[in-house]
Amino acid sequence: MTPSKKTEPVRVLHFVSGGFSGATQVAIDLVKAANGTSVQPLLVLRRKRQIPTTRVESLKDEGVPVETVSGLNHAASIWQLKQICLRFKPQTLVAHGFSEHLIGRYAGLWAGVPNLIHVEHNSRERYTYLRLKQARWLAHRTRHIIGVSEGVKGRLLELGFPSEKVISIPNGIALGKFQDAETISYSSRAPNIVMCARFSGQKDHETAIRALKLLKETGLTPKLLLAGGGKQRYRNKAETLSKELGLKDQVVFIGLCKDVPALLKQNQICLLSTHYEGMPLALIEGMAAGCAVVASQVVGIKEIIDHDRNGLLVPEGCPADMANALRRLLTQPEQAATLAQHARQDALARHGVELMRQRYQALFTA
Repeated sequence: MTPSKKTEPVRVLHFVSGGFSGATQVAIDLVKAANGTSVQPLLVLRRKRQIPTTRVESLKDEGVPVETVSGLNHAASIWQLKQICLRFKPQTLVAHGFSEHLIGRYAGLWAGVPNLIHVEHNSRERYTYLRLKQARWLAHRTRHIIGVSEGVKGRLLELGFPSEKVISIPNGIALGKFQDAETISYSSRAPNIVMCARFSGQKDHETAIRALKLLKETGLTPKLLLAGGGKQRYRNKAETLSKELGLKDQVVFIGLCKDVPALLKQNQICLLSTHYEGMPLALIEGMAAGCAVVASQVVGIKEIIDHDRNGLLVPEGCPADMANALRRLLTQPEQAATLAQHARQDALARHGVELMRQRYQALFTA
């Protein structure tokens, strides 16, 4: 009897910013989840000056196959990524985020990669006329264009990308880190507010801080725990506002948090105050952790949060409405616990990394 020929794994290269944003985390999770499957992955990060090399080394220590290319300029990134493609010979190159999806696909075309995939991670990217023209040209040479939510998919269609190529694959998280959340009762947690978000123009820390001031005026003084890195000038602005409003003792700037799941499980409320999103991992993690969630009513969030069933939505940039939503959770803990329970159930059912991996792998192996 002739032995069956062993099927070679499908080589997939994920290219993404080395800024360790949500897009980076999705790419990392997909690479990790491919272990033991029919996909052989490689993660390639475009280096960022503000990110310590220790974060890349820690990925290597975890067994993640990872390489880096220069972030000095687009030409250098494209050239170095092309060389990696020629060596690794991927059947598919997945280019995550802006402007990495331009750089990645140029390198893939130059190296002759058969299948190119563009993943859009936000609903409001910085497309200039020239960059949008490039993206549309590349779209006709791209196999799939993925929006990480239905809202992002809609935005891609508005921008004129070919409808036959645009699909939606919702982001997912590693649920294993939240398995024990069910055993931690809502009432046993500290009545504080956690916001996990990098300091940037996208995230709206100012509204969150102003909402905290309004709560204080009604006698409610929860702590607002801000976890995340980002740009120092935005953090400085938030710190200055906290001092000006007399909230120095209430607003805690944690910085990069090594154990976000533990932080969330210790506190009752997860907040995401933001101007725009794709599909926010931080909010999904708050839901999986069993927190009651409050979030800005923007694209990418509206399809996750069913207002008054699994969380509360508030208008973008409105401190008064945000304060009212937080006040409701703080003063009505039984209702808050019910919202938190529904949020956790939804996160477990709809937003696991395994479900996300299956959807991507179906594209890789088709």
